[in-house]
Amino acid sequence: MLGTLDRLSRRQKQVLMGFADAAVLVAAVYGGVAMRLGTFTPDLTPYWPIMALAPVVGIPCFAFLGLYREIIRYVGPRIAILLAKGTLATTVVLIAASFLVINRGSGVSRAAFFGFACLTMIGCGGLRLAARSYLRSLSLTGREHVCIYGAGQAGAGLLAMLAADPTRAVAFIVDDDPRLQGRRIRGVPVHDPANLGELVARHRITTVMLAMPSIGVRRRREIIDVIRGLGRRVLTVPSLREIADGRARIDQLRPVAIEDLLGRSPIPPDPRLVAQTVSDRSVMVTGAGGSIGSELCRQALRQRPTRLIMVDSCEFNLYSIDAEITNSARRLGVAPVIESVLASVEDATRLEAVLRKHGVETLYHAAAYKHVPLVEANEIAGVRNNVIGTWRAAEAAEAAGVRTFVLISTDKAVRPSSVMGASKRFAELILQGFAFRGSPMRCINVRFGNVLGSSGSVIPLFRRQIEEGGPVTVTHPEVTRYFMTIPEASELVLQAASMGRGGEVFVLDMGEPVKIYDLARNMVELSGRTVRDDQRPDGDIEIIFTGLRPGEKLYEELVIGRDVDGTAHSQIMRSRDEHPGWEATLGLLHELEFAIDQQDVRAVRRTLEKAVPEYRQDKAARG
Repeated sequence: MLGTLDRLSRRQKQVLMGFADAAVLVAAVYGGVAMRLGTFTPDLTPYWPIMALAPVVGIPCFAFLGLYREIIRYVGPRIAILLAKGTLATTVVLIAASFLVINRGSGVSRAAFFGFACLTMIGCGGLRLAARSYLRSLSLTGREHVCIYGAGQAGAGLLAMLAADPTRAVAFIVDDDPRLQGRRIRGVPVHDPANLGELVARHRITTVMLAMPSIGVRRRREIIDVIRGLGRRVLTVPSLREIADGRARIDQLRPVAIEDLLGRSPIPPDPRLVAQTVSDRSVMVTGAGGSIGSELCRQALRQRPTRLIMVDSCEFNLYSIDAEITNSARRLGVAPVIESVLASVEDATRLEAVLRKHGVETLYHAAAYKHVPLVEANEIAGVRNNVIGTWRAAEAAEAAGVRTFVLISTDKAVRPSSVMGASKRFAELILQGFAFRGSPMRCINVRFGNVLGSSGSVIPLFRRQIEEGGPVTVTHPEVTRYFMTIPEASELVLQAASMGRGGEVFVLDMGEPVKIYDLARNMVELSGRTVRDDQRPDGDIEIIFTGLRPGEKLYEELVIGRDVDGTAHSQIMRSRDEHPGWEATLGLLHELEFAIDQQDVRAVRRTLEKAVPEYRQDKAARG
């Protein structure tokens, strides 16, 4: 019979609850009288009219306050306020009725109404809590069992949110604080994390939810490593930085990203350096729709430029970042002139016109093709965009009076084995050449490695392969790469742009290199799956090796020579790379442009070799 209650219609449940409340109201009159007279068998003769009137008055009061519109399965503290109001109104009406029309002077004790009010609150409230517990238990068998790591404010808030989730049941909480262990939050016990493995197995936990947004990166990594070893899916509330940036809310759970493992403890940015080339200035970002370009736009906006000009050749990417930046400006309360320009950086005439129109003072040049195998297969298009595009953009910027030109470069420009890497090194030489020939424009190169989640990164590929059930493809078991988060890299770019007088190559400290195989394995385990290998042949997802692709290297480097100096920022270094001189560079640019116009791939490669002696075709061929 009880199992059929959950299948009743909404109206049927409301009627049933009304009858239950009516019974409670009648019983509360009896209880109030019994308490007043101190006996279980009081003389109820004077109170019969009150007992009859109690549900007639009480049910409409409860209905008027919306008590029957509440969904019992999800009732919370608010129900007590509604009950208190309804009970008070009912009690006042009954007392007035006893004075005015019912058995006037018949010996009805008004003190009994105090007991009536208390019992009504207890009875109607308890009835709803019992019904809520019962209805939730009906679906308990099919609910996912989860636990929460962290009993602080975020953990308590997450627990309250999950209380209304019919698909999940929180079995327990763990927390490092000994003062909280052994206690309960909303009835859920708090345990010592040392017992996490045993608790997860005992309660058949499928997901561990990390609710510690304020802990440091190192501690977060340690906790995730422990959870990952249990073979359970890990979800987390956003970090304080994500919340502060407006990218997420505290109640938004997300899968633990590989960034949470590879990220480093952030060094607070120097406000003076960050603002120097952006605040109260007209700023342009080329490649604004890309991963780095879009983040540069977000961070530049927070520094309150007078104008933010976003340039991209991809209509969809430009539309997306335009909508995001416009909404962010409204939310942040800033009002720069925001202009989205659909153009190619190779079109120097159009670029110069836009730069002059908006009086651009700082230009961040992030427009580049950076996917190694694609550029290797489309050499002329890649070289035209990365080299000629940088040349034309720099010429247009200088002619328009831009003060600072910042080129976003890559570690693949160091002793390149790919066309993409060689083209980016050539682009660096162009900026250095402008500076060495005495350009009034400060020309800065900023070089760093892979950024997590960028369009050229393996992270999106691995995520998609894991979602599809594998296999995950890794080129070589020993291939390693440097990694940095997109926000951290962009923040350092903004600071590096304020350093130097022009011609420098600034190198970002990328930390320790990471094995791509370890990266893939971590991502599989973070998704709650296991790796299928010789030790675990029944694992969920296999990792296979496909071999290095054309142009790829096993290891990447950040500096060409050993002449590297520190700067005012601990994560920014200055590399003193050799330069052939502007005349030699200009001659090679004309030679390269002619080869591109002739669609002569071999000539393009030969020119790249002349400009970048460390690059050789045979290296690319061998991988």
